[in-house]
Amino acid sequence: MNINKFSLEGKIAWITGGSYGIGFAIAEAYADCGATIVFNDINEDLVNKGLAAFNEKGIKAYGFVCDVTDENAVNALVKKVEVEIGTIDILVNNAGIIKRIPMHEMSAEDFRKVIDVDLNAPFICAKAVIPAMKEKGHGKIINICSMMSELGRETVSAYAAAKGGLKMLTRNICSEYGEYNIQCNGIGPGYIATPQTAPLRERQADGSRHPFDSFIIAKTPADRWGNVEDLQGPAVFLASEASDFVNGHVLYVDGGILAYIGKQP
Repeated sequence: MNINKFSLEGKIAWITGGSYGIGFAIAEAYADCGATIVFNDINEDLVNKGLAAFNEKGIKAYGFVCDVTDENAVNALVKKVEVEIGTIDILVNNAGIIKRIPMHEMSAEDFRKVIDVDLNAPFICAKAVIPAMKEKGHGKIINICSMMSELGRETVSAYAAAKGGLKMLTRNICSEYGEYNIQCNGIGPGYIATPQTAPLRERQADGSRHPFDSFIIAKTPADRWGNVEDLQGPAVFLASEASDFVNGHVLYVDGGILAYIGKQP
């Protein structure tokens, strides 16, 4: 096997919401494999923090302020990148939000906001990069889906609807543009240990696990939370030539949750 198929040397990768967390970890992995990193975030403060974090890692990255729900702003960003850096080879639709509100208490406005960021924005960004990918004869689009692309859960009706829709958008992009050597796949993270979830993993005063921590461990055959590093290998695979015949697939990186009914009480 030619290990160079996993190389991203000479590729330009755009990661939306890439200033921190999962997006940053994926961008770091791409840089390690030779890609030029472009990222955006919703405001200048986040972009500057992202640039500082990339610089600390020794990574040259290009950061832009862009609201990915704004089609005109996205089109302008893509054009700017093409002129100043080069044509985008890899798009990772990572930017997303969640609003944890019981459905009967959720406003239509809040529902629409989640759909706008988590589903409409990936459509807008993919639409913006596909023409140049068609012209070049290759391209990789990776949508950050979720276990909620398959499952429901209390208080996440909008998020689950958006991520279920994103799974089907992934399949449709594959169906519509596969003949142009464009592969569109998804990654579905499980429960990932991040600073935001740290309070849910802290030991209680009596030394016991937090109830939510116990719930996740009981549902995960791997018997642990995932780390952002667990997503790096799958993300590189789906961005590289090694996955050129993988299309319309969602790769769940969840420690086995979706395969498991859970431990007997």
